[in-house]
Amino acid sequence: MKYHGLLFFFLPLAAAAVITLACGSPKPIVPNCGAAAAEGNTTGVLTSITVCPATADARNYSGGQVQFVATGYFSTPPSPVTPLKAFWGACYQNAPTNAVAITNTGMVQCAAGSEGTYSVFASIPTNCEAISACGGGCQVSGYAELTCP
Repeated sequence: MKYHGLLFFFLPLAAAAVITLACGSPKPIVPNCGAAAAEGNTTGVLTSITVCPATADARNYSGGQVQFVATGYFSTPPSPVTPLKAFWGACYQNAPTNAVAITNTGMVQCAAGSEGTYSVFASIPTNCEAISACGGGCQVSGYAELTCP
């Protein structure tokens, strides 16, 4: 009978540990960057953007091309919106760079000879005039990292 009490104590504890480790792992068990598209949100305020995958090594992708996907979180439904149409860019050490080519749909490829870790961002401007490089200023931005060989 003592063993059943320990089982009921440790079983939920083990389940909680597994869930916590899965949520905090650097690579998702099943990547979910291509979630079903939702209609655009026309009434809510954009509050945040996430970029998936959060980290990518170009060597692990076919042809070195990495498809990043932006998800927008809004103050009212529908939220979240995936994929979010956004302005895409890349920076190296907080400065714009040409070492990474990026399309307006988030497809990224390292330029020949590029090495290091680059910041990839998706941004949506807000109602102000102060826009700065690398996703700063009056805009909502989400970031990811790309490692070039």
